Amino acid sequence: MFIIDAHLDLAMNAMEWNRDLKQPVVDLREREKGMNDKPDRARNTVSLPALRDGKIGLVVATQIARYVRQGSPLPGWHSPEQAWAQTQAQLAWYQAMVNEGEMVQVSEITSLDAQIKKWENDSIPDSDKPVGFILSLEGADSLVNLSYLEKAYAYGLRALGPAHYGEGRYASGTGTEEGFSANGISLLKEMDSLHMILDVTHLTDLGFSQAMEIFKGPVWASHHNCRALVKNQRQLTDDQIRILIERGSVIGGVMDAWMLTDGWIRGLSIPKARGIDLNSLIDNYDHICQIAGNANHIAIGSDLDGAFGTEQSPYDLDTITDLQKLPDLLKQRGYSETDISKILHGNWLRFIKKAWN
Repeated sequence: MFIIDAHLDLAMNAMEWNRDLKQPVVDLREREKGMNDKPDRARNTVSLPALRDGKIGLVVATQIARYVRQGSPLPGWHSPEQAWAQTQAQLAWYQAMVNEGEMVQVSEITSLDAQIKKWENDSIPDSDKPVGFILSLEGADSLVNLSYLEKAYAYGLRALGPAHYGEGRYASGTGTEEGFSANGISLLKEMDSLHMILDVTHLTDLGFSQAMEIFKGPVWASHHNCRALVKNQRQLTDDQIRILIERGSVIGGVMDAWMLTDGWIRGLSIPKARGIDLNSLIDNYDHICQIAGNANHIAIGSDLDGAFGTEQSPYDLDTITDLQKLPDLLKQRGYSETDISKILHGNWLRFIKKAWN
């Protein structure tokens, strides 16, 4: 079944992890054997061939570059201008993939329809089809000022999550309590004027409340799970889920193990020992469906290879191709064929078409 994944840090992996994503996952792992500069070396799960093998023909692909003040414990760039330059290097990689026929950018209804039609054409082998991508910015720190948002929109940026981890120039994120700055409020209003999609992922509870009051346009949670199941600020509360449902939002289930179990210790906890498999993700789907009364608001936002690999992924997932295990697992849990189709691609398609119309 055709799949849409609404959160993959492809260019970050290409530019910062130095992975040639044109290669099969097994070849990338072989090249990284013995490397220890990143915790997920030789444990990656994503490449362009793996996406094609899994019939994942459309993704929301990020640009990401954090600004950090002096003394911050987080990694990042020392000025907004440096962060902007990093996002432009990532953009150049996406453009190179387009030039090579590996990917195709999707930024409006016409290109969306063309990409879906291409992947529905069974006369063309999936291995010969480009992976479509919708460009999203994770964390707004790299926008030197608001005029840079228009520059980004002009090259195809269509979604934006104002926050990431820690302090932010426009909005504070995971691990903090503050909300939007004055510039962040202006950012929300400018996004509205450009008819962009707001990604509430990584917002604090205060930031979430501010965004829901100020922003009037389409809202999604690209990669989020449920706080009722894993008690962490990074997760959505039931009240937040209800608000998103009322806004017609879609929530992409994330596959990072620490968001699938309480008490995860990075570098020590082991997915199989903790019983974390793809059914753990479906537990979150079930919870959202119980609140919504339907399966219209859940989808995939895997975040695979988002600075973690198989050491912090469901143990029954070796590569992103294994997302194709979800239909059978969902069927075993009582989901209908119609609902399974919604989860794998239909809900994202409905949301995007409505946002862009």
